[in-house]
Amino acid sequence: MEDGCIHAVAVVENGICSRRTEGSPVSPAPSASEQAYLRVKEMILEGDLPAGDMITEGQVSEELSVSRTPIREAFLRLEAEGWLKLFPKRGALVVPIQPNEMEQVFEARQLIETHAVRVVAQDEALTEALSRALADVIEQMTRALADDDVEAFSSLDTEFHLTIVLAAQNDILSDVYRGLRERLRRMTTRSVWHDQSRMERIVADHTELTRIIADRDPDGYSARLLEHMIAAHSTPAQRVFRFPAGGVLPGSPG
Repeated sequence: MEDGCIHAVAVVENGICSRRTEGSPVSPAPSASEQAYLRVKEMILEGDLPAGDMITEGQVSEELSVSRTPIREAFLRLEAEGWLKLFPKRGALVVPIQPNEMEQVFEARQLIETHAVRVVAQDEALTEALSRALADVIEQMTRALADDDVEAFSSLDTEFHLTIVLAAQNDILSDVYRGLRERLRRMTTRSVWHDQSRMERIVADHTELTRIIADRDPDGYSARLLEHMIAAHSTPAQRVFRFPAGGVLPGSPG
């Protein structure tokens, strides 16, 4: 068991140790409703159900080869989470990503990731372990880029940033960041589907962010992360008019 994981179950994600409480019960097999919910959400996150599209229970039921009842329950749950907007007798709208949502996700990511890098920078061994783990993710992203595999690339992009947060070994912040993961993944998928040249830019940015982490420069990371998020996820109009040039978002420290 690795240092820092004493008295807990050691879970190593990309070489970074996080903690889980022992004695957690094994989850039962998911119900038909739960399976439908997970599959429809996956279709939204991967862009198989594009933002702005109207979909129906019958359409999705046929696509997934399941009855309408679990699909109806899944739709209700997805509406409660903000992924769908239901219209009686018409179907459901796949809710587009709103500009204010993007800005809020950027701000939350900048705060959490910069804190994680600041914590890691205090420990040379942890910095080296994180740098190696990130290099491994970048290698996998490069392969996904070569294979033109947008879905794998988007998942790995999210994994890269989550690995940084996990390195700080703060379970509460890690859980908060995991809550952003689905929104981040959807944003990345949308961005690279519209402009797959962004995949090369993201790999280059991740390489630069990894170098900054290795240099133990959290302030430099914060500024570079904001540039990366804006370039990777926003439209030209948003880059010009919505986001600041000073390296921090409104309300962020510094």
